[in-house]
Amino acid sequence: MIVDGVPLRPLAAAAERDAVIVIDQRALPHGLLFERLCTPQDVYTAIRDMWVRGAPLIGAVAAYGLALQALSDAGDAALQAATGRLLSARPTAVNLSWALQRLLGHLLALPVSERRDAAWVEAGAIAEEDVQVNAAIGRHGLPLLQAVAARRPGPVNLLTHCNAGWLATVDWGTATSPIYLAHAAGLPVHVWVDETRPRNQGASLTAWELGQAGVPHTVIADNAGGHLMQHGRVDLVIVGCDRVTARGDVCNKIGTYLKALAARDNDVPFFVAMPTSTLDPSLGDGLREVPIEERSAREVTHVTGRDAAGAVVEVQLTPDGSVAANPAFDVTPARLVSGLITEHGVVVAQEGALRRLREVRR
Repeated sequence: MIVDGVPLRPLAAAAERDAVIVIDQRALPHGLLFERLCTPQDVYTAIRDMWVRGAPLIGAVAAYGLALQALSDAGDAALQAATGRLLSARPTAVNLSWALQRLLGHLLALPVSERRDAAWVEAGAIAEEDVQVNAAIGRHGLPLLQAVAARRPGPVNLLTHCNAGWLATVDWGTATSPIYLAHAAGLPVHVWVDETRPRNQGASLTAWELGQAGVPHTVIADNAGGHLMQHGRVDLVIVGCDRVTARGDVCNKIGTYLKALAARDNDVPFFVAMPTSTLDPSLGDGLREVPIEERSAREVTHVTGRDAAGAVVEVQLTPDGSVAANPAFDVTPARLVSGLITEHGVVVAQEGALRRLREVRR
């Protein structure tokens, strides 16, 4: 995507093949900072502490973390230990495991002497494939927006939750990819951006990148989405996902389920942008089987923003002594999902369709 007129990605491999450079998303939207990750531990910290976030981006960055391990020790034990460590950084997004297991399997099949170079090449391939997958999701999702535009005049009003934009991927984004393609094609679009408490990824990340791209958007409180749907101001909802089960249950940022309920009650189509790397066929019942990450209570009790003097500060919202819970994700049952927008097309959120999709992926 373009930032201040310059093409940019949230992930770049150093030319010397000794580091990976990422945008530190904690600083957005008030600052654009880059971090150079030089060791697997650096990558682990960046994922755990959400310098980088979004399922596809986490997977790509983790692959480079394993490639960095191969620089110092490419033996079986070292690679397996590094894989285990990186896997523990975030428990919910399945792309982390998918990318690491793909790279580890590739390396273990090679002589140790060939693994250093092969690791870097394969990590790069994972990153570039993500770009192509997300572009394809955009092409398959674009007709959904065009169909709305064909029915009536005025902009297509979409609602999205959290950040499933190019900051959550290597480029294009998942939920935002059809939006960016529509905007580039001259189709008028407007995006309702959920602020997405408690980490505010919508307000701080989605709004920032849509603004950089020139896409009209309005930030709203999370609880405003249902009201807008009731009054006919949302044409469709498109969200991303961190894990989709074999039967089509969708795990995504906390609050997604409530948007799906409101959409169903108001006959608003609810779509999920899903790279097939996010599909987890080992799980069936998302409500009972998907591991839900419980993050720090401080994300709920405190908020960071820019004060009147321009300084970025953290302030406390809650009374001293109040206990806070912070489940980071929820699960939307497949019955509430209008369709899954994948790189292979739009499919229904049903076990049979997802089984056929896995065959295509192979």
